[in-house]
Amino acid sequence: MSTVGAVDERLAPTSLFRRLLGRPELGAVVGAAAVFVFFSFAAPSFLQASSLSTILYSASTIGIMAVPVALLMIGGEFDLSAGVMVTTSALFSSMFSYQMTANVWVGVGVSLLVTLAIGFFNGFMLTRTKLPSFIITLGTFLMLTGLNLGFTKLISGSVSTKSIADMEGFSSARALFASQWNIGSVTLKVTILWWLALVAVATWILLRTRAGNWIFAVGGGADAACATGVPVVKTRIGLYMGVALCAWISGQHILFSFDVVQSGEGVGNEFLYIIAAVIGGCLMTGGYGSAIGSAVGAFIFGMTSNGIVYAQWNPDWFKFFLGAMLLLATLLNAWVRKRAEAK
Repeated sequence: MSTVGAVDERLAPTSLFRRLLGRPELGAVVGAAAVFVFFSFAAPSFLQASSLSTILYSASTIGIMAVPVALLMIGGEFDLSAGVMVTTSALFSSMFSYQMTANVWVGVGVSLLVTLAIGFFNGFMLTRTKLPSFIITLGTFLMLTGLNLGFTKLISGSVSTKSIADMEGFSSARALFASQWNIGSVTLKVTILWWLALVAVATWILLRTRAGNWIFAVGGGADAACATGVPVVKTRIGLYMGVALCAWISGQHILFSFDVVQSGEGVGNEFLYIIAAVIGGCLMTGGYGSAIGSAVGAFIFGMTSNGIVYAQWNPDWFKFFLGAMLLLATLLNAWVRKRAEAK
C-alpha cells in the first residue's frame, strides 16, 4: 500500500482554537472574565483604579503560595502545612532577631534555613514512609501550629512577637519584602512583582526544563516515572522545598508589613492556596495544570473577596461563592482534560 503523501497526525497543523481548548487554564480565564463582568455591574466602585490595586494585592498574597502549591499538585501531592509555615517563617525571623539583638537580615537568613528544612522534612518523610501526603503534612500542620503558639508565648510572653522596627536592617528588608509605590491613585505593592516573577519562573520550569517533565511524569504516575529514570524522590523533595521557599517570602512580607506577627495566623490559608490552584486548572489527581492557571485562580479569589465588599453584600457569602467556584472549576477542568486526551 502506498504511503506517498501520508502525513503523520502528530505533525499535522493544529488550529489556535484547538490548542486553547487543551490549555489547563482555559476554564479559569473564562471564569475570571465572568467574575470581572459580574462585579463590574454589581459594584460600580469595582472598576476604580484604587480598587484594582487592592484586588491585585489580595490576589498576590494568595498567588505567591498558589504557584508552588500548583506545581506540587501537578506532581500529585498536597501540603496542608503551607498556611502555618508562612507564619512560622515570620516568627523565626522576628524572634531570632529580637532575642539575639542581631541585624534583621540575620534573622531573615535563619528563617530561610528553618523554613527550607521544614519543606525538606515533608518531602523526606513522604518518600521514606510512603504515607499519603495528606497525613504527612497534616501532622506537620499540627506540629507547626503548636510550635508557633508555644514558642511565641515562651519567648515573648504573649501570642505576638515584639516590635523589631527600630532594629538595624529593618528598612532595607522592608524595601525588599513590603515596599509599595504610588502611581496616581493606584498603590502597587512589591508582592505583585514577587507573584509575577514566581509565575514566570514556574512556567519556565514546567514548559522548558527537564525538571518540568519530571514533575508532570511523577504526577501522572510515580511508578511509571521511576521506571523510565525520573528521580522521583528528588523531584518530590524539591517540590516541597519550593513550597517552603515561597512560604518564607510570604512570611517576610507579613513581618515587614506589620512589624509584629500573631502566632495564630495562617491557619486555614492552605485551603485557599489549593482552591486557587484547582480553579486555575490543576487536577486533584496530579499530572495536569499550570502556573499561569494558579495565577488566574488567585486573581479570581482577589476579585471575589473584594467585589463582595464593594457590592456591599454580607461577607458571609464569600465562602459560598468560593465553594461554588471550586466545584464548577473542578468539573470544567475534568472536561477540558478529557477533550485534550481525546485529541
